[in-house]
Amino acid sequence: MRRMRNTKIIATLGPASSTPGIVRALFESGADVFRLNFSHGDLAIQKRMVKLIRELEKESGRPIGVIGDLQGPKIRVAEFDGGAVTLEAGQLFRLDLDSAPGDQTRVSLPHEEVFEAVSEGDKILLNDGRICLRVEGVVGSEIETTVVVGGDLSDHKGVNFPGVTLPVKALTPKDERDLENALELGMDWIALSFVQRAGDVAEVRDRINGRANLMTKIEKPSAVVERDEIYALSDGLMVARGDLGVEMPVEQVPALQKQLIRAARAAGKPIVVATQMLESMIYAPTPTRAEVSDVATAVYDGADAVMLSAESAIGDHPVAAVRTMNRIAEQVEHDPLFRAFVNADKPPPEATSADAISAAAAQVAETLAVSAIVSYTATGSTAVRAARERPSVPILGLTPKMETARRLTLVWGVHCMQVRDPTSFNDMVELAFEAALADSFADINDRLVIIAGIPFGTAGATNVMRVARVLPSKT
Repeated sequence: MRRMRNTKIIATLGPASSTPGIVRALFESGADVFRLNFSHGDLAIQKRMVKLIRELEKESGRPIGVIGDLQGPKIRVAEFDGGAVTLEAGQLFRLDLDSAPGDQTRVSLPHEEVFEAVSEGDKILLNDGRICLRVEGVVGSEIETTVVVGGDLSDHKGVNFPGVTLPVKALTPKDERDLENALELGMDWIALSFVQRAGDVAEVRDRINGRANLMTKIEKPSAVVERDEIYALSDGLMVARGDLGVEMPVEQVPALQKQLIRAARAAGKPIVVATQMLESMIYAPTPTRAEVSDVATAVYDGADAVMLSAESAIGDHPVAAVRTMNRIAEQVEHDPLFRAFVNADKPPPEATSADAISAAAAQVAETLAVSAIVSYTATGSTAVRAARERPSVPILGLTPKMETARRLTLVWGVHCMQVRDPTSFNDMVELAFEAALADSFADINDRLVIIAGIPFGTAGATNVMRVARVLPSKT
């Protein structure tokens, strides 16, 4: 099951991909990590899907990562009398706390905290930005607005407040329950939605307490402002372009995506590009040319992973979507110009032994044309630092901990394997040979670069690099 690319693929599971056969087909077609979206489904469904993934993991002999994506505090309008209305540009429209069904002139917005945050002149977007309101004034529990861009508005459509920091926590009571359930099920990554400030991340990180890795979704402009602090508190990041494209002008999103990827790589944190990557494949068997270019751009930029959402969760062609994304990533990475693109913004190594050795390993691998870099890692940090260099050869991440191997499945270029802890320096080299030969990363007489921390099992102590020629096993 060796992948012929470094960029990882995340597939969201849902009604279209909930059977053992489809999950297996997604994995065999290229999915490295599976995402469970807690905005949909219940605990029973999540338990069943995790069980399916772990059974597949056992059959394949390869670690598979699982992301639990928390819903976050979604702001939505309530219901309308008749289910929907059509708003016309120029008309007045009121948002209030009255529980009566809405009509052409008003609707309930059952979120008291919002009324304290907005003020005259603010924009309010509804239905994924299709409808735009301008706030004319706020009186108690009523927001008076003028419709700037009209359209159809139906029950429970989402509401966005671009440029407004809302006084809401990143975790709702539902999220708190979902978080504990995800941790009890052994999910490897927790994706945190609706992050507005670094404090949101710190709170959830404390709750997780090392039981999973924390992925912060960057989907609010206020999170972009505090991104340095947020990056420091996160184990990984996600560019959630759907809400970003609603909360800020869409023409700003492509440049911001590149900036976020560059900053994440400099911080040594894996980053995922998500939302509408192959959106047309929800219904069509092939993507648009623009979508192919979008996925390719993320790969050229050096993103650790690209993600399918509705395409694999509810689409008509979930397996084809994964195969398409796999082909795009492979083709881009085989482009002779790929190395020039991915190294164009290569961050300098930090002044640590781990970074110095990781940078040296990447340079040695290229100079000596070695077959792979072998990284021994207990927590995953050594392999992540090696991936930060975007080396020209694969990275074998060897760890005695299955939870570490699973968490590394979304890191660029890292092929994860669970092995026992080495007992000596010579044993370390032997294990590296066995791993490289087992999954065809090297042949006899090929060279490997091996990096590790001595004493073995010490977290964050990368201090050894060894170049070794692969020899036959002594056993």
